[in-house]
Amino acid sequence: MTEHVENNMIRKTSRSTDPLTLAINLWFTVLVIGQGLFLYFILAFYAPGLMSGDLAAWNRHPMISDPIVQCDGMGNFAFASHIVLAIIVTLGGTIQLVPCVRARAIGFHRWNGRAFMLGAIGASLSGLYAVWGRDASSEDIISDTSITLNGILILVFAGLAWRAASMRHIDTHRRWALRTFMVTNGVFFLRFGFGGWLVITQTPPSEDTFHVFAFLSYLLPLAITELYFRLKDSDGFARFLVTAIVLAAAAYLAIGFFGFHFVFMTTILEAAAV
Repeated sequence: MTEHVENNMIRKTSRSTDPLTLAINLWFTVLVIGQGLFLYFILAFYAPGLMSGDLAAWNRHPMISDPIVQCDGMGNFAFASHIVLAIIVTLGGTIQLVPCVRARAIGFHRWNGRAFMLGAIGASLSGLYAVWGRDASSEDIISDTSITLNGILILVFAGLAWRAASMRHIDTHRRWALRTFMVTNGVFFLRFGFGGWLVITQTPPSEDTFHVFAFLSYLLPLAITELYFRLKDSDGFARFLVTAIVLAAAAYLAIGFFGFHFVFMTTILEAAAV
């Protein structure tokens, strides 16, 4: 009995000091801080107009062209729904990744997971409507393609995660749920990706750079996730490689905080206060 307990303690200690585990924990810590900052920005800019009923105030956003249009009730509802769902997805998705929630509050984890999945599906559908229903005359086909691909991936991954959960295939469910989380947070990764670019290059991104970031914002996190799934149980160079990539992702995300806070968030919130 004593030997069994000692062996368990040794395995837990080994896992807690493993470089890949430490890298994942660091990435998650940086992610939580970034999600908190992003959630604050969403609430600070959109909540006043939503609470007062003055949705036209959202048109002060310098980087979104007139999200609220007079006599377009369906389009305005879709955009407002997209913002509300973004809050649910940002908060609920991050909570789903907390290990102690899964271990000690499984009931909450399940219901929060359902809310996250439904929020992700709703946000995806409203985004697709904005591209192909509301703004069908858009000439930026590259951005429209990026948004469409992102929306399709969200719908497919969320459906597969839900199906795996209903069949009690927990390990498969977790993998699809994590993939869903990555692609659902494309806008989050896009904003912080631009923030990192501004800090490192000290120049604003060109239109071509924007298009590259639009795709990378969800495809790159998804690729890193797939690499982690395949190499996390490896040894030697493969394990070192995935550890280095996760650390690099955490570092770039941390750098992106500064650019997002001091450029995007500050500029946009100042415009909202005018």
